[in-house]
Amino acid sequence: MAVRQHISQRVSIVGWGSVSPLGCDAESTWESVLAGRSGISSLTADWSKDLPVRISGCVPVAATQSLEPLLQRRSDRCAQLGLLAARKAWAMASAAIGSIDPARVAVVLGTGIGGLHTMHEQHNQLTNGGPARVNPLTVPMLIPDAAAGQVAIDLGLHGGAHTPVSACASGAEAMMLAQMLLNDKRADLVLAGGTEAPVNRLGLVGFSAMRALSCRNDAPEQASRPYGKDRDGFVLSEGAGVLAMMREEDTPRGSALGWQLACGSSSDGHHIVAPEPLGIQASRAIEDALNRAGIEPRDLCAVQAHATGTVLGDLAEARSLRRSLGQAADHIPVFAPKGQLGHLLGAAGAVEAIIGIQALHEGILPRTINSDPLDPEININVTTEKPVKLKNTIKEQFMLKNSFGFGGHNISIVLSASSKSL
Repeated sequence: MAVRQHISQRVSIVGWGSVSPLGCDAESTWESVLAGRSGISSLTADWSKDLPVRISGCVPVAATQSLEPLLQRRSDRCAQLGLLAARKAWAMASAAIGSIDPARVAVVLGTGIGGLHTMHEQHNQLTNGGPARVNPLTVPMLIPDAAAGQVAIDLGLHGGAHTPVSACASGAEAMMLAQMLLNDKRADLVLAGGTEAPVNRLGLVGFSAMRALSCRNDAPEQASRPYGKDRDGFVLSEGAGVLAMMREEDTPRGSALGWQLACGSSSDGHHIVAPEPLGIQASRAIEDALNRAGIEPRDLCAVQAHATGTVLGDLAEARSLRRSLGQAADHIPVFAPKGQLGHLLGAAGAVEAIIGIQALHEGILPRTINSDPLDPEININVTTEKPVKLKNTIKEQFMLKNSFGFGGHNISIVLSASSKSL
C-alpha cells in the first residue's frame, strides 16, 4: 500500500437509531442478526399479486404507528422511516451528552431514490382522476431531501441539512460527509445516515425489469444469497439508520459507542449499473480508507461486505478485497448482512454500520446466511458456518465496511470499538 499521508481525525458515535425488516430499533435488529433470522417474506397485498417478484424485506407495521397521524399524511414513507431512526439517535445522544446548541447540530440523511411511494401514488391519481386529484404536497413529499428536512424541522436543528443521493452508497456517504463537517468544525454534532422505502409496484417492477432482483418467490427467506454459488439477484427492502457523531475530543468520557476512523471513496467510471469487474476502483476506496485511518490490512479484525447477491457485484467486491488486503484476506472474516436484511439501498450503509459497531462491541461477527455453497470464484473468508469470535489481541477492534452504488459510487469506512471480551 502507499505511504500514509492523510490521517483523518476520527469521530465518536454517541447514539444511533434504526428501523429495518429485522426490528423496530437497533437492539432488536442486532439480536435478530446474531440469531441468524431472515427479514425477507412474501408480499400478500393485492397490489403485488401480478408482479414477477413478490418478496421483499418490510419494516414491521408497528414501527410507524408512533408517528403523528398528520405527519403520516404529509410525508412519504421514506421520510417517515428516516424520522423514526433520527428520533431514536437524537434521544440516545441527548441522554449521553446533555444539551447542545441546535445551531451546531447538522443533519446528513441520504437516500437512493426518495419519495417513490408518493411518486407512484400521485402518478396514478393524475392518470386515473385527472389534475384535480393530485395532492398539493406531492413535490415536497417526493423530493429526496424531504427526509433530512423533516428531521431538522422535527428536532429543531439548524446546523445544516444535507442529502447525498448516491444510490446504494448514500447512507455511507452521509457518514463520510458527517466526518468532514465535524473535522472542518462546521458542526459539533451530526445526525448521519440513510433512509429508503422502495417496496411498491414501481420499485419492484423497475428493478425486476433490469433482472437485478432474486426471483425466488417460493423461498423468500433463502432468496438473498450474498456470495452464494446459486445467487440470482438482490432482495428489495426498506428501512433507515441514523448515527449521532461528534468530535472525539468533545465526547464526554464513557459516552462513545464506537468510532469512525476514516472514509475512502472512488468512482468506477465504468457503467451506470454494472460494477467495474476487476474491482480496481473499489479497491482504491478501500485503500484510501485504510490510509486515512492509519492502519494496515493486518490490523482489521473483520470486514462487513456490501455483497448484494448479484452475480457481477459480488465478484467485483471480492476481487477488490483480495487486491487491497492481500494475504490478510485469507484470514479476516467477512460478514454480509444483506443475506438477512435484503438490500435497503440508500439506507443500507447506515443500518449495517450500526450492526458492525455492535459486532465489534460484543466481540462476535454474525454468520452470513444463505451463502453456502460459496461461489468458487469468491476467494475471501466469508462467515458461512457460524458466528466468529473476533480476535482480541489489541485493545481496539477495527472493521472495514463497504458500500457501493449504481453509477459506480464506492465508499469504504473504517469503524472501531472496544470489545467486551477484552
